Amino acid sequence: MSALWIAHVTVTDEAAYGEYAKRATGAIADHGGVFLARGGAYEQLEGPDRPRNVVARFPSLQAAHDCYYSDAYQEALGFAKGASQRELSIVEEID
Repeated sequence: MSALWIAHVTVTDEAAYGEYAKRATGAIADHGGVFLARGGAYEQLEGPDRPRNVVARFPSLQAAHDCYYSDAYQEALGFAKGASQRELSIVEEID
């Protein structure tokens, strides 16, 4: 079954986070991930407000997991740390 990365982000350093986004895009694609939402309009209904919301679909939970722990994504993530406040979950989709 496919799986979703769901991220909620507040960017605190646009330049560093831009470098993260550029590098992460390739790592995500390399693991079969495709973006369903990336920024854009949203309505916060509950929980902390994070103005950047991202959803990416992966072919499986394992592919999403492997992407996160890949060398390429971990390198990209180094640019996001200190440049954002984030929550990221992997959620398996239903049939």
